[in-house]
Amino acid sequence: MSDKRSIDSLIEIMAALRDPESGCPWDVKQDFKSIAGYTVEEAYEVADAIARGDMHDLRDELGDLLFQVVFHARMAAEIGAFGFDDVAEAICTKLVSRHPHVFGDLVVENEAQLQHAWEQQKRAERDNRQAGSSASAPGILDGIAAALPALRWAEKLQKRAGHHGFDWPDVGPVFSKLDEEIAELKSEISLGMNRQRIADEMGDVLFACVNIARHLDVDPEQALRACNRRFIERFSIMEALLHEEGRDVDSASLEELERYWRRSKKISAKNANDANP
Repeated sequence: MSDKRSIDSLIEIMAALRDPESGCPWDVKQDFKSIAGYTVEEAYEVADAIARGDMHDLRDELGDLLFQVVFHARMAAEIGAFGFDDVAEAICTKLVSRHPHVFGDLVVENEAQLQHAWEQQKRAERDNRQAGSSASAPGILDGIAAALPALRWAEKLQKRAGHHGFDWPDVGPVFSKLDEEIAELKSEISLGMNRQRIADEMGDVLFACVNIARHLDVDPEQALRACNRRFIERFSIMEALLHEEGRDVDSASLEELERYWRRSKKISAKNANDANP
């Protein structure tokens, strides 16, 4: 094996790990399904490193994610399906074909035209994949992975539908839709606690929230992750305030916790302002 540390080295290392005779027993026994969860986990760890602004961790996590790509490509090569070079070739071809304004003669004057051209190109790709197939004609929402996190899946469904005219012109009507969905959720709760109908209406509320985020150009997944981090920070501050007085969360009443929570929010906001003057 070469001493260089490049993609070629990584491919060679992966082949050695998967060698049935001399490889790592754990790596050898894996298949696409058993590795899929790790692939998703590594992508989330990349996102977390970005959110924390940690470039050292980002470098390492990107390496881990790249290893997952090489792992899948190696398993595919072992069954004669495709190899890493085929993966690289496919994405190169796709990027060039989807950017005719960079690699071709298409001229776009604004982002709206760019988005329209992007969606048209992806639709053409879906149509080409469908050509010759006995399956029914592809739908507009086909090809959006259902395995995405629910917020991201909802956002992509809405964006795809919006590119084909199924959308409100601005955020105002979406707030009205959210009010409507909340009212329907309250109605179901008052009617007798049908758990499935309540769950359905709760889903509609969340879907409307994603729609608002999309119209405001806010990433709903990242917005919720940031909110989770703020909650952890504020809860930790609240715990520290209680510990300073020889108490803990379990010993405080709900009213007391609410007072400590308000104090923790003020401290958290001051910390954020101090960090970003």
